[in-house]
Amino acid sequence: MNILELLPEINEIGDADLREKTILIWEDAMTTGGWTAEEVNAIPFTLLADDVNVTFIEHVRTVARLCLATERVLLEAYGERVRDRINHDHLVAGALLADVGKLLEFRKKPAGGIEFSELYTYLRHPWSAVGYCWKYGIPEGVMHVIATHSWEGDKFKRRPESIIFHHMDFTDFELVKFK
Repeated sequence: MNILELLPEINEIGDADLREKTILIWEDAMTTGGWTAEEVNAIPFTLLADDVNVTFIEHVRTVARLCLATERVLLEAYGERVRDRINHDHLVAGALLADVGKLLEFRKKPAGGIEFSELYTYLRHPWSAVGYCWKYGIPEGVMHVIATHSWEGDKFKRRPESIIFHHMDFTDFELVKFK
């Protein structure tokens, strides 16, 4: 199973260089974290809620598709008034890369299961994901989506792509953990 099979939404990124770098980051993070594609496809998307029955990949794909749908609705409703304000490729790449740092934030327990890694005591996934983006020369607009998507970005002025992603990510998170 390759990255495009895991995350077909990567094909929504129009810029070929950004699309390729997004794939390379996922491959690098999986290798560094010691994950196979099958394992990544099975781990829970969060360790911050009990009895999560949504996988990491399901969450990433769902939030990316929610972002695409939100962008489409905004463009249909407001047309040219928002077309130049939303960078489609930054929105999609940011949505697909925002949680890639969880592949370092999580680790496999020796006896089976998943737990937080030691890195989690120092850096959460938005920062390690931005580190990967910096390493691969990802545009600052994408890094902004990643860096500001969680509570770490609450004091920062979010750009349109980050606003969309932030709300779609928390919508999915809150609905999944709702009991």
